[in-house]
Amino acid sequence: MDVVAMIAEEKIREAIKNGELENLPGEGKPLKIQDLSHVPAELRAGYILLKNAGVLPEELELRKEIISLQTLVDCCYDEEDRKSLKRELNAKILRFNILMEKRKGSGSALGLYKDKIYNKLG
Repeated sequence: MDVVAMIAEEKIREAIKNGELENLPGEGKPLKIQDLSHVPAELRAGYILLKNAGVLPEELELRKEIISLQTLVDCCYDEEDRKSLKRELNAKILRFNILMEKRKGSGSALGLYKDKIYNKLG
């Protein structure tokens, strides 16, 4: 066992002894194991960290904003406000499309794993 694992084990034992691990949310319930096979191994820790922090990639944030703006445009009766919202909506759609085009490039996960994905799917 390496030194880091030994230190971690000791810290866990101390926390158990001091009762620091009692009455935690989800205590006694099975863990929900996520299937991360679609995430490259070297990106999994970062993916989990960002997911647990509630951080979304920029394109997903933009997508949520686009949906909200479209709803506002659909409900707006004032023509001047409607035009303003449509301009903002179009700017967000343009930004979203630019981001998606960049993602399709060779630096994206799809670009890197495209052949493997197609081979696996047949």
